[in-house]
Formats: sequence, structure tokens, C-alpha cells
Amino acid sequence: MQAIKETNFQFKGQTGFYRGKVRDVYYFGDTMVMVATDRISAFDVVLPRAIPDKGRVLNQIAALHLKATAGDVPNWVQAMPDPNVTVGIRCETYPVEMVVRGYLAGHAWREYKSGKRLLCGVQLPEGLRENDKLPNPIITPTTKAKVGHDEDISREEIIRRQLVSEEEYTRLETYALKLFQRGTELAAARGLILVDTKYEFGKRDKTILLIDEVHTPDSSRYFYLDGYEQRQQKGEPQKQLSKEFVRQWLIENGFQGKDGQQVPEMTDQVVEGISARYRELYEVVAGQPLETMPKESIEDRIRKNIEQWLSSAQL
Repeated sequence: MQAIKETNFQFKGQTGFYRGKVRDVYYFGDTMVMVATDRISAFDVVLPRAIPDKGRVLNQIAALHLKATAGDVPNWVQAMPDPNVTVGIRCETYPVEMVVRGYLAGHAWREYKSGKRLLCGVQLPEGLRENDKLPNPIITPTTKAKVGHDEDISREEIIRRQLVSEEEYTRLETYALKLFQRGTELAAARGLILVDTKYEFGKRDKTILLIDEVHTPDSSRYFYLDGYEQRQQKGEPQKQLSKEFVRQWLIENGFQGKDGQQVPEMTDQVVEGISARYRELYEVVAGQPLETMPKESIEDRIRKNIEQWLSSAQL
């Protein structure tokens, strides 16, 4: 199966380029063309092999949810000329990510299990178990690191360090909780529980916009609704729908992104297994099968579709 690890296009009128962990971004003045590659990251490290279909799975799930939430919070999207490509408004990005948690899982559980009861300035009650529902959704922001790991940070520290003004941060909180409520409703319609997720925001002409991907299995954690209560009562692991299976595979093989650790070998079997899980994720979250793509070069298809969009947009 084909996978696209990176792109190196040169387009007429292009004014800049940026390569993130998993996306290649082409700038055209105030417009950005974001290519979702098949690179995969975990523990803030880009893994050595690309995963077939991963990019278009995440890009298309994000497109569905950006469209579904556009009436709740304005977002950056202008067009989607290719399954791997989203075109949108270039924004001044806020230097924090808004992580919303409805359940005690993942990083939050690991912190809680270690004895911490204050997470990003939010007090957690005693007596919680892994994957328990929280009394109310909480926001546990992180810094956006250009290099290395994102770090937990509190609302008070964000404002004290003037990363975001108090007025704007309050609006980000309101938007994040509104999006989480909408995401919870969308997940329930698919027989899922939205456990936790992250939102990124930017500003353009004093307007706050939701940016990047939304409610994808890379930015979110889902549980299957059916059987959740029974599994909790029995103390059994929850059936998850997220990128957590990749993190667990890495942890089991001695890698958590720490200094001196080596990424385990990604055999063809491992890559094919991860790819199959991403296709499954799409079918459950989107409620439809993943479209079979023509047997042409992914890179050629993406380039052609971007060029056609640029021509029609007359940038």
C-alpha cells in the first residue's frame, strides 16, 4: 500500500512552507494549504515509518466535524480539494492547546495514579478509578511546543505569563466546552463516548477561529458506549477508539519519548496493523466505509488537485 511521508511541492504564487510533525503547510499570503501526510507521531516524536491511509482518514474525519461544529464556533476552513488536503485562513495561533476531559483516562489518569490531585490547576476528587466519568468536563491546557514536549499549564499561569489575555482565554474556554458538548453529541450518535480531546485556536482580524483537526482519533480519545458501564463496574479496560493503541505498543516495547530511548522496529506487519486500525476508526467515527482511491501516485494526485484549486481560486 502507498503512503506519503512528505511533500516537497513548489506552486506558483507560493509565499512560504512549514513542515509540522504530521502536516506539510504551503502558504499563499493569507491562505494556507495543509497537506495531511501519513507521518505518525507519538509522545511528541515522529515515528520512522508512514502509515498508509492515515492522512486522509484524519483529514476527512476533521472535515466532517469542522462542518458539523461551524454553527457553534467559527473555523478556519475554506475548501477541501483533495482527501488529504484542507485549505483555510492563515491565523495567528494561540500558544496553548485547550485539552478538554470528560473522563479520567490517559495522561490525566497517569498523573492521578501517581498521587496528584491538582491537574493544570483543576482539583480532582478522591476515589476515582481509571476511565471514570468526571463530575463535569474539565479543561487542562498545555503549551504548544515547537520542539520537544508540550507541557501542562494552568489557566492562572497562562494569564500570569501573558500567553493569552484573560478576556480571550475566557472565550477560548467557552468555545472549547461548547465544542466538547457538540462532539459528545456527535459521538453518541455513532455509539461512542468522547473521552477527551484537544482544540487549537487562532486569531484573524480580532476573530477567534477554531483551527487544525477536530475530534479525530489522533486529537481525541473515544470509548465504545455499549458495555462502558459494565466494564467499569468489573474494573475491566475500556474498549477504545483512539491512537492510544500506538502509544501502548510503544510503551510495551520500552519507548515513551524519553532521552536515550529508541523507537522499536516498525515491521511491515506493525505498519499494516496500524493502517487497518485507522481505516476502522474512520468507518466507526464517520459512519461510512473509507472510499477506495484510484491506483495513482498519491503525491501526483495531491499536487494536481491543489494546482486545480489554486487555478480556480485565482490566488
